[in-house]
Amino acid sequence: MITFDAYRRQWTGNIRGDVMSGIVVALALIPEAIAFSIIAGVDPKVGLYASFSIAVITAIVGGRPGMISAATAATAVLMITLVKDHGLEYLLAATVLAGLLQIGMGVLKLGQLMRFVSKSVMTGFVNALAILIFLAQLPELDPSKVTWMTFPLVALGLAIIYLLPRVTRSIPSPLVNIVVLTGLVWFLKVDVRTVGDMGELPATWPHFLIPDVPLTFETLLIVLPYSAAIAIVGLMESLMTQNLVDELTDTTSNRNQECIGQGLANTATAFIGGMAGCAMIGQSMINVKSGGRGRLSSFVAGVFLLILVVALQDFVKIMPMPSLVAVMIMVSIGTFSWSSIKNLKTHPRSSSIVMIATVATVVYTHNLAIGVLVGVLLSGIFFAAKISQLFRVTSHLSGDGRTRTYKVEGQLFYASVEDFQNAFDFREAPENVILDVSEAHIWDISSVQAIDMMVLKFRREGAQVEIVGMNRASETLVDKLAIHDKPGALDTLGTH
Repeated sequence: MITFDAYRRQWTGNIRGDVMSGIVVALALIPEAIAFSIIAGVDPKVGLYASFSIAVITAIVGGRPGMISAATAATAVLMITLVKDHGLEYLLAATVLAGLLQIGMGVLKLGQLMRFVSKSVMTGFVNALAILIFLAQLPELDPSKVTWMTFPLVALGLAIIYLLPRVTRSIPSPLVNIVVLTGLVWFLKVDVRTVGDMGELPATWPHFLIPDVPLTFETLLIVLPYSAAIAIVGLMESLMTQNLVDELTDTTSNRNQECIGQGLANTATAFIGGMAGCAMIGQSMINVKSGGRGRLSSFVAGVFLLILVVALQDFVKIMPMPSLVAVMIMVSIGTFSWSSIKNLKTHPRSSSIVMIATVATVVYTHNLAIGVLVGVLLSGIFFAAKISQLFRVTSHLSGDGRTRTYKVEGQLFYASVEDFQNAFDFREAPENVILDVSEAHIWDISSVQAIDMMVLKFRREGAQVEIVGMNRASETLVDKLAIHDKPGALDTLGTH
């Protein structure tokens, strides 16, 4: 558990940097929250209220200071069918249940499963997300949809973002870009798309409501599949983003607390009319690169977002989209791991394949969760294949020719079972057979069954079989699952 002093420092240790970065993040959240609402098929206020609520609540109870959570595309795409078939109220009910499921996952400490995500998958995840962020800006750069002035404004915004830090870092350059371009567009009456063109902003503060759905088993059956998908995808993206922020800030954080924090945020958000969300890698990168490190940055982002869209929406509406496109292009470029391209020549081929497969799957499906699952699966297959190659069985015959000793070295599991079985000559049938596993470890039921078959086949040929050198963990597994020493074992040889 985190101490009170440590928690307090996460709020007060970087006040200026967190406030400034939170303002930048809030500005960048607005068009995305509106866009994700449109994806899900709901009013823009649903995504905007959600972004406010989730950012504020995860700032208070989340496990990763400095990480930004809000309404996201990853969860929005899972809501489309539910909204279309049953409406907003069922979406709010599904959001409540998704949050409760995430809280349960945190209590069960399932956040520790992230240790099974390899570095190659992480790199693929980051690169794919950078590509998706860039691709999401292309509609705002389509010459058939925007005016020609869009392009010089985007170029000017990028120049401010990259050149201003060479002069001063006292003010985040993305914020200066937004303010300068907004001023230019307003004073010069430049014809470009603005935030106001994205959709209607909410005119009232959020208020408490209860999803208007019947509390029946039928309702549960309707929302549960969507809730489970939202909970899993949301946590997967959140924990991946958490790992990335940990690396960027050279700090550690609590994965299980983040699961609980995300769950509390989603559950509470539904009661003010917001949709489910999760951590946002793009906004988190903006926050970190703008100097945000503590919980205050996420809190400021959420509160300032709500103030902007309700109290200051006349200003927000005139913000030019080219200024926000420039920010997101900066995020895309900064997020992509450019060294991973150079490393394709030097890294193991299996690692490169995992990284490329993760990127390709995410970009093709536009689903980060599917890409990560593909990467994890390939990592597991390559790892098993590599470990199985470190396995060998050698043997020697005693001087009197009566005892054959087989020595097993390495990991005996499903991928090495075939090599294990092929190492024995059952036709030789000496009087005694010794299986020395002192330098091996037995992992699963496949390896136990292989040992059973080996022992029973030699006994069928009349040999006495003895297993020696088994470590305690292997012995426990063999004692529990093996049948070779049970009565009638030979009778089951053909079916085992």
